[in-house]
Amino acid sequence: MFIFDFFVVFLGSRARGDILAPTQTIVLDHQGSSGCWLPPVASRRRLGDCDYVLASQSFQPAAAQTTPPSPPWRFDCYPERGVVVTKDMCEARNCCFIPASSSKAGQSRKNGVPWCFYPPDFPSYSLVSTDDTLMGQKGTLVKEVKTYYPGDILTVEVETRQETDTRLHVRMTDPSNPRFEVPISVPNPTKKAENPAYIVELSKQPFGITVKRRSTGVLLNTTVAPLFYADQFLQFSTVLPTQFIYGLGEHRSTFLHDMNWNTLTMWARDVPPMEKTNLYGVHPFYLAMEEDGNAHGFFLLNSNAMDVVLQPTPALTWRTIGGILDFYVFLGPDPGSVVSQYLEVIGNPAMPIYWALGYHLCRWGYNSSNSTWEVVKNLRNYGIPQDTQWNDIDYMDQSMDFTYDSKKFETLPDLVRDLHAHNQTYVIMLDPGISSTQPEGSYWPFDEGLKRGVFIKDAEGKTLIGKVWPGLTAYPDFSDEVTHEWWFDNLQKFHNKVPFDGLWIDMNEPSNFLDGSTNGCPSNSFENPPYTPGVLGGLLRAKTVCATAQQKLSMHYNLHSLYGLMEAKASASALKKLLTKRPFVISRSTFPSQGLYSGHWLGDNRSQWKDLYTSIAGILTFNLLGIPLVGADICGFSEEPQEELCVRWTQLGAFYPFTRNHNSIDMKPQDPTAFSPLARTAMKEALLLRYSLFPFLYTLFHHAHARGHSVARPVMFEFPKDVKTYGIDKQFLWGRSLLVTPVLDPGVDYVVGYFPAGLWYDFYTVRLISMWRSFSGDSLYSKGEELRLQAPLDKINLHLREGSVIPTQTPNLTLWISTGQPLHLISALSDEGSAHGDLFWDDGESIDTFETNQYSYIVFSVAQPFVPLKKLMKVTLIIDELQLCETI
Repeated sequence: MFIFDFFVVFLGSRARGDILAPTQTIVLDHQGSSGCWLPPVASRRRLGDCDYVLASQSFQPAAAQTTPPSPPWRFDCYPERGVVVTKDMCEARNCCFIPASSSKAGQSRKNGVPWCFYPPDFPSYSLVSTDDTLMGQKGTLVKEVKTYYPGDILTVEVETRQETDTRLHVRMTDPSNPRFEVPISVPNPTKKAENPAYIVELSKQPFGITVKRRSTGVLLNTTVAPLFYADQFLQFSTVLPTQFIYGLGEHRSTFLHDMNWNTLTMWARDVPPMEKTNLYGVHPFYLAMEEDGNAHGFFLLNSNAMDVVLQPTPALTWRTIGGILDFYVFLGPDPGSVVSQYLEVIGNPAMPIYWALGYHLCRWGYNSSNSTWEVVKNLRNYGIPQDTQWNDIDYMDQSMDFTYDSKKFETLPDLVRDLHAHNQTYVIMLDPGISSTQPEGSYWPFDEGLKRGVFIKDAEGKTLIGKVWPGLTAYPDFSDEVTHEWWFDNLQKFHNKVPFDGLWIDMNEPSNFLDGSTNGCPSNSFENPPYTPGVLGGLLRAKTVCATAQQKLSMHYNLHSLYGLMEAKASASALKKLLTKRPFVISRSTFPSQGLYSGHWLGDNRSQWKDLYTSIAGILTFNLLGIPLVGADICGFSEEPQEELCVRWTQLGAFYPFTRNHNSIDMKPQDPTAFSPLARTAMKEALLLRYSLFPFLYTLFHHAHARGHSVARPVMFEFPKDVKTYGIDKQFLWGRSLLVTPVLDPGVDYVVGYFPAGLWYDFYTVRLISMWRSFSGDSLYSKGEELRLQAPLDKINLHLREGSVIPTQTPNLTLWISTGQPLHLISALSDEGSAHGDLFWDDGESIDTFETNQYSYIVFSVAQPFVPLKKLMKVTLIIDELQLCETI
């Protein structure tokens, strides 16, 4: 029986002021079967090859005009990069040409406005037949005129599946030939939704799909541009009811995407985060916030290289070079529900082991186990909490997986035993590349891998050889279950030498210092497709393996962006079997459903203030994408860290769901003990604050696992009717209750934060914060305003939302020790005198405790007409019997 003492602080209030009035609902309407701004074919008046009657450029057409479409309504007919499009080139594709010099926009092509765009009668598919099915409809699409891309599939089958009241599933496939489909598990319901919140319309000529929300209007309308379905070029466009689009990872950008001709390329790539570049992961999912407070989502289940084009119509174009068109529409209606509905398809994230939520420390360049050990001891001596120590590639013998340097890291097993004796843990880094140049019989991972046939093959069936840190390397094929068994055997053998607790899987895009392989790659349409998305380097094989490389399930052309997911799945499975605990895996490359197996860090950032700021957008985006265990390298990975920046980053990093300080080789140390006493103390206090909030954070992760909720949460999720919250990416919430407002600029002792309408409490002083007007006493409220807050170097601003109860605990040097300390409750009462919250509690490491009912779950509810500020209650909670007793 576990007995905990709770000290409950109630924050009181008085009457509420006015609240922000809701915005007006925007009703969208689809007009006509040929597109929302174009009249039916019979009513067009041709003025020239590319002139036609054009309705008002909105969802509700007004009087017709006899002008070409304005730039936002032009859909690119010549998307190839590095090409100066001429009129002859454009007209050879039967498209319309308006160069920048004669365009009303007067903008060059580099600003995104297409010079060459589709005319209204561009040949597309026709819907020639439809049949009702148990789940929706099936139809046959036929195209008579081939396009300018080879391998047109002239007959396509379309199927709509009304899977739930808030989820529509659409598939477009080739009925004659099987095509690659992403091998992740998705729901397969057999009963049609009874009361769908949507209406689906299929247009016949040209074919298009329109999806309407019954209560508002159009969410998706693909009739605005032609559908392409060729062997290596699949494309469709849709107008959007809003300009507020989020998700579409992984890219370095603001949280709210730029809709001004912004192309986001997806193809996993090893490159330090930079704007306008395809990065480590691929996530073709977007969340759209509509200005009436509703939200919806869209997920394209496709792993091939792709471009996603955002244009100011607002509209979006999906352009991929393989697979099928397999997509879902999620109706929400609130943003949190959209994410939960998305995760119902790809899977809710795993519940992390408790120490995953502690402070992690790493660097490239410790150089020895003794120097690593010294840092750990220094943190203990200064009373700075730490749960986990990591090593980068330094620990390996000649950078080879499943080895350690017997000279420089001779004491590594002793270090790990010392960590365990102090209730701490140890994480090793592994790269997928396996050295292929060691003498036969001297390196078991390669010898045994060859014997079992676990490595990726080249187009001729030979082991493909690339180059990474150990030199020439082979790449495990994680699409093969045999490889999973080999991976486990290697981990088990190494764990017998160094009893690690978790895995950091890096370089798993997969990365290659060569383009393709030591023998190059074949010259064919898979290495040089008819259309290549805007991948860094211009080639699919740039700094990775050949697209034609052979894996168990398919060509690497199809599987490339799935590599990190498949390695994470193999790693999580191996750790479960090896340790019989929840696995801890952090992966650089990610794909939808990754949260089932691993967390993620945002890669090789820089020690710059801009990187501090952009990390928030990254954290929020991955919480949308179902990977809530996410963080950025605190203080930055590359470049020399400044003390002020590192203090502010540690304060923000204490509120990343995953908190790790990591930096590069040859950089100065940046762990908290490396700085001045003032800075060190500020960092220590930030980390102790995180540890005190562990019960609250752990409960948030439970809701992510059980219900598909976010942990680090965009402000708009809790205030969807406040349009001012839609662009906020300098603040965020933990759950619904705790607002985090970090300092993101140098040399300041204040920060400006936005407070949505309502009542907020200063977390530290239990002081009421308001921006609008005062009432009697100290009760002040926000009507939705910005406030300048004092932020000395030793403080990050935190505010509690009214109506919240959060559990806390007395912090200690590790979470294992902290969880044995007394627990407390802080209740921030609404002006009605009520608040609620909860606590999820289990042993912190056993697998599937929620699924097997091996846990305690307590709901806290406060309902009183008025409670003065700082009213203290002592509560004793007997966990086993779930009895709550209080004494005042």
